Amino acid sequence: MRRFYLAGCGSAARRTPPGTGAASFVRTPPGTGAASFVRTPPGTGVASFVRASPVVRMIVLAIVLLTACGEREPLVFDGEAAYAHVQAQCDLGFRPTGSEAWRATGDYIISHLEQRGWTVETQEFTYRGTPVRNVIGRVGEGPVVILGAHYDTRRSADQEDPSVPVMGANDGASGVAVLLELARTLEREALHNQVWLAFFDAEDNGHLDGWEWCIGSKYMAEHLEIAIAPASGAVVVVVDMVGDASQQLYLERNSDAALQARLWEIGATLGYTETFISEYRWAMMDDHVPFAQRGIPAVDIIDFDYPYWHTTQDTPDKVSAESLERVGRVLEVWLEEKQEK
Repeated sequence: MRRFYLAGCGSAARRTPPGTGAASFVRTPPGTGAASFVRTPPGTGVASFVRASPVVRMIVLAIVLLTACGEREPLVFDGEAAYAHVQAQCDLGFRPTGSEAWRATGDYIISHLEQRGWTVETQEFTYRGTPVRNVIGRVGEGPVVILGAHYDTRRSADQEDPSVPVMGANDGASGVAVLLELARTLEREALHNQVWLAFFDAEDNGHLDGWEWCIGSKYMAEHLEIAIAPASGAVVVVVDMVGDASQQLYLERNSDAALQARLWEIGATLGYTETFISEYRWAMMDDHVPFAQRGIPAVDIIDFDYPYWHTTQDTPDKVSAESLERVGRVLEVWLEEKQEK
C-alpha cells in the first residue's frame, strides 16, 4: 500500500489514496500557511471546493493536522534497541556494587526512565559498609506488577579466574536492557495495572567475602508498602540472564506455577516454543524468591544453561538481540492483555 503523509505535521499538502472518501489534498497559497480550498473525491456529497474566510481556512487546516498527527503505529519491543542498552552498560566497565561504573549505571537507568515519563524513586542503604541503591520506575494504576532485574555485576569471575571481575553482559545487563526497552514501548492506555520496573542492586556477590545473594531484592521485599495478599493481584516477574544467543528458558521450580504457565503460553502463541521450553530444569535462588517468601506470586525467567556464567567471557558478543526481543515481547503482550483482578 502506498501512503502519503503530512510530513512533520506541517507540509503544504496531504494526499490520500483514491477511493477513501478523504480529501484528495489540502492546498495552501504561497506564504499564507492556510488552506485556500479542500478538494474531495467526486460523488461524496461534499462540495468539490470550499472557499472560505481565513478563519475557516485555519480551522480546516487545524482539523487535518490534528488527524494526521494523531495517527501512529503502536510501539513494539525492539531487540536491537534493547541490545544497545546491553552495550551501553558494558561500555561503562565492570559494575560491582559500590564502584564508580555501578553508580554510573544506576544514573543511566534513572535518566532513561525519566525521559520516558516514569516516576522514579530509589532505595538507598548500606550493606557491609558498601552503599546499595535499588531503582524503581512506576507507571499506571491498579494492582501492582513488579518486573525486576539486577544491574550489579559480580566482582570475581570465580568460575574461571577469581582475580578478574565479570563484565555481566548477560548476567546483569540483559535483564536491565529488557526493562529499559519496555519502559519505551509499553502502551500506557493498555495497562490495567500499576507497573514497577525494579532494578535490584547487590544481587551477584553471594559467597564472596561473606556477602549474601539478592541483597537489593530482599530489602525491597521487606519494605514493600503495598497490599500483598493473594486477592490484591500483586505479582513479580524477574528476568535474569535472558540474552544468551543460544537461549533456553526452562520452567523454574521456585516460581508460581500458574503465572509461569501463562507466560510460557504467550511464548508459544508468539512462536517461541523452541526457547520457552515447558519443562522444569532448575530451582534458582534469585531475586524472585524474597517476594515469593512474602506470599506474592513470583516467576523467574532465566536461562541458566549459560556456559559463560561468572566467567570473563560473559561479554556482549554472547548476547543476541533476538533473544532479548523474545523475552520482551512476551512480557509486553502479557502486561497489555493483563486484566485487573
